Amino acid sequence: MENVTKEIKRLSCFNEYDELKKVVMCQPQYMNIRDVINETQKHFKDEGIHIELALEQHNQFVKTLQSTGIEVYLLPYHAKFPEQVFTRDIGFTLGETIFVADMAHDVRKGEENVLRQWLEDEGISYYNIIGDQIEGGDVIIDRDTIYIGLSNRTNQEAVNHLSELLNKQFEVISIDFQEKFLHLDCVFNVISRKTAIIFPEALKREDIARFSSRYDLIEVSEEEQFTLGTNVLSIGHNRILSLPVNKSVNEQLRKRGFEVIEVDITEIIKSGGSFRCCTLPILREH
Repeated sequence: MENVTKEIKRLSCFNEYDELKKVVMCQPQYMNIRDVINETQKHFKDEGIHIELALEQHNQFVKTLQSTGIEVYLLPYHAKFPEQVFTRDIGFTLGETIFVADMAHDVRKGEENVLRQWLEDEGISYYNIIGDQIEGGDVIIDRDTIYIGLSNRTNQEAVNHLSELLNKQFEVISIDFQEKFLHLDCVFNVISRKTAIIFPEALKREDIARFSSRYDLIEVSEEEQFTLGTNVLSIGHNRILSLPVNKSVNEQLRKRGFEVIEVDITEIIKSGGSFRCCTLPILREH
């Protein structure tokens, strides 16, 4: 796929739902379940991933984004990194700063270098979080609040590090959840100023209460959590990318006035990530 790159003049992300303008992605050219590092991969390990189908689905995903005017930047892929498709984890944009993550698992270590090289080639400054493990799938931003999931990918030291760096610009809140669900965005996701999707069984009572006081919560069933019903992508103006298979989630979204854009990436989710996992926003605009 041709990657037409325009000059990147501005970075900005202050929430998960303003209009998405620029996003970093990576094709699943070498995607496979090499080392099982989450429950979904465990389920599909024997079945494996059909690369041609995954590429076809990812291509359709990219085209869908581009058709709405979003600029998609594709990172170069490498055979030694089977999970590069999940660009959300290797970095995150908070405010007007891109932070490069520190990956926890050996199978993913080194993906950060690909992102760093691309940022340097584009002349984009960034901040390295080195020594404290954190991945972007655990980082959810909503205006002046940042929720960071504590998992086997993200530790409290990284949360403290980030909080110090942000210097009270944001309120940083740790969310402890059941680690088997991989990242926070697999059990919780903010999709508008007033709405969030949640799988309550994975979260603590006090955090559910915190979220319910701020958002209208769409609850996901155990079946649709497994097919990553929380891991949708808001592209702004109440438009949401979601899997066709997650019928209940999609129905609840439509009842609340969201436009649901259904794209089938079920081959990709076999490795444990969906739309949000596959996208690293670098610019959202009001």
